Amino acid sequence: MDIRANVDERHEYRTTLRWTGAAAGPTRSYQSYSREYEFQSPGRPAIRGSADAHFRGDASLYNPEDLLVVALATCHLLSYLADCSRAGVQVVSYADDAIGTMSVRDGKLRFTDVLLRPRVTVAPGTDLEKARRLHETAHASCYVANSVNFPVRHDVVVAVAT
Repeated sequence: MDIRANVDERHEYRTTLRWTGAAAGPTRSYQSYSREYEFQSPGRPAIRGSADAHFRGDASLYNPEDLLVVALATCHLLSYLADCSRAGVQVVSYADDAIGTMSVRDGKLRFTDVLLRPRVTVAPGTDLEKARRLHETAHASCYVANSVNFPVRHDVVVAVAT
């Protein structure tokens, strides 16, 4: 199945967000309130989150910055697997240790770069160069990467299964 964008195509993604930190008290001061929240999409389990520890959040919970890096890494994974399946490249394993960097640009703290580091193992007999090139097409078709205003770079390693 080949998925191509249609000019009339539209998709909505719904989520419900609730500040669960309210149970610990109101926002009396910046230092005192809980940053915990919970979000859920219809038919899926709830996920607890918090602000990054740097912003007085709970370091044991996911934060929005983590989730953005995860969204970029998983979108690339899913785009790559789809492209490989269409091109006859058999992927037998895939792991990524992605890194997102935030720094001050134009006077605001923002994401300035995400580096995806896919480590892919393909079946014996696979054209390694083709498997590497498919990362470029996956990046070009990744919906999330196409939606951000900072570079999403790739440090790809492709190996053949032994």
